[in-house]
Amino acid sequence: MTQAVEVLNRYGTDLVGEGRASDSECLAGFECFLNIVRALGMGSCISEGGSGSPPLLTYSQELNVDGGKRRRLRGSSTMDYKVPGRMFLNGSSDIASMYCKQGKKGINQDAMLVWENFCSKEDTVFCGVFDGHGPYGHRVAKKVRDSFPLKLSAQWDLHRKNKDGFNEQNGAATSYNSEEQIRLVDENDDHEFDETYTISALRESYLKASKIMDKELKLHRDIDCFCSGTTAVTLIKQGPDLVVGNVGDSRAVLGTRDSDNSLIAVQLTIDLKPNLPKEEERIKLRKGRVFSLKNEPDVARVWLPNSDFPGLAMARAFGDFCLKDVGLISVPDVSYRRLTEKDEFVVLATDGVRHIISYL
Repeated sequence: MTQAVEVLNRYGTDLVGEGRASDSECLAGFECFLNIVRALGMGSCISEGGSGSPPLLTYSQELNVDGGKRRRLRGSSTMDYKVPGRMFLNGSSDIASMYCKQGKKGINQDAMLVWENFCSKEDTVFCGVFDGHGPYGHRVAKKVRDSFPLKLSAQWDLHRKNKDGFNEQNGAATSYNSEEQIRLVDENDDHEFDETYTISALRESYLKASKIMDKELKLHRDIDCFCSGTTAVTLIKQGPDLVVGNVGDSRAVLGTRDSDNSLIAVQLTIDLKPNLPKEEERIKLRKGRVFSLKNEPDVARVWLPNSDFPGLAMARAFGDFCLKDVGLISVPDVSYRRLTEKDEFVVLATDGVRHIISYL
């Protein structure tokens, strides 16, 4: 059985709503999932070591309607019983499915996480996928998986406790200066976007937590992050509010229904590649170089000013401190979408999904 078939079999019914879909709806769900898979992809880092098969993490808001339903764990997933609602290995609960398989390139450098009742709130879920690269990318990815949600939660709590200071833009957590603004991902919404306190607080929490996370990696005594790093695509859903933070080139894709009630894929994140105009401008201003190898004309990479090294195929990442002085940053691109009854599930996946596409 090919890797693609295994993944499709794993998610086929869950993605369209287990126990409620007809045969025709299941086929439509498969086609939607294939479209989502085709929407995912690109990028890697020239380095030692390898990565495993891409992790796929799906979150279904539809399965989270019954707030009182007890969470059940299915498959081979491992629940972290020290932290209720937190799981990080293959399997599923009532609202999420996770899958990652060892590939042929060496050690699996991917990590993933679902944390239900995040920040001790029953209606809040955190999900994340982390794609490591470089000699110690697997350790960086796991470190960010384990530490970043805690830092994000701490910053979010700080905003709530200091709401007055936050509103006046003088709170401790808002000291991180950035030109990044939250993006509204809602193609069919005609109303004017009102950035509420909760959304603003989450955006600022993402920025501050990312800065603290990268600083911790730089000072870590047991993980060499000089030429190793990780992407991080994460989301927080609280009620109908969906906030996505993206560092690197992993993707978040929404499965939703159009005006004809057909399932379609909507990309929630931007692949933060070095050849994006804004990213390339920043890198070149810091004396970094952006170019593609002759045998990979479509893959732009970041290089040091006077050395053809390391050739990172993304413009933002945690770690990779050999490039942090020449334009690589760990500032997340934060986007927002207000969910409706048409929105059915979200897929978070690493760029390695392109390996699945080749099997289809």
